[in-house]
Parts: sequence; C-alpha cells; structure tokens
Amino acid sequence: MSTPEQLDFTPKHADPMPKITYIAPDGATHQVDAAVGTTVMENAIKNLVPGIEAECGGACACATCHVYVEESWFVKTGGPDPMEEDMLDFAYELRPTSRLSCQIKVTEELDGLVVTVPERQA
Repeated sequence: MSTPEQLDFTPKHADPMPKITYIAPDGATHQVDAAVGTTVMENAIKNLVPGIEAECGGACACATCHVYVEESWFVKTGGPDPMEEDMLDFAYELRPTSRLSCQIKVTEELDGLVVTVPERQA
C-alpha cells in the first residue's frame, strides 16, 4: 500500500493560467493568474486590484471597471462592441484603447496582458 508521501496529486495537464498585469494610477503593479474563460474584471475583483469597482457585477451596465489596454495588446483584446461603447460614454478620460474590463474575456492568447486602471471610475 502507498503512503501519502508516495502519492502524487499534481495535475498532469493543468489548465493554462494566463498572467494579467494591472497598473494602478500611482504606478504600482498587480500581476495575477487568470483562468481562461473568465474576464479581466472578475480577476481584478478576485485579486483585490484597487480601482476596479465593478458596481454592476460585469453586466456591461456601468463604467466602473474601465481600463486602458496597453496599445500592443489592443488588437488581441479587440475593440468594444456597440453596447460597450455606449457604456464607455459614461467613463472618465476615455482613450483610444479604453475598454470595460468586464467585456474582455481571458484567452490563452492574452497571457501577459497589461491594462492600466484610470485615476477614477464613473
């Protein structure tokens, strides 16, 4: 019979965990592991990233999870759809790479994604 020390419970094929870096307005960085299929907002909330309020819980009904996607990543995240664009109208200090983090789905291709949290949310 095997002893507990001999058993190996390490997953053989662990799901990939892309890394996302959130940059706070003061320049502090918060790097988190994000499960594929979740959103950038969900991972910010789960990991207590400051500045992401997410008042609507990810329903694309507010602009309190606004982020700036680093330009080099914007093509991979894609631009906002019309509903998101409507909500972004309520965000402060829009930039060409502004997105609602609740609308960015984490994929393996987003491993290394960098987003900046604005000074204030709507």
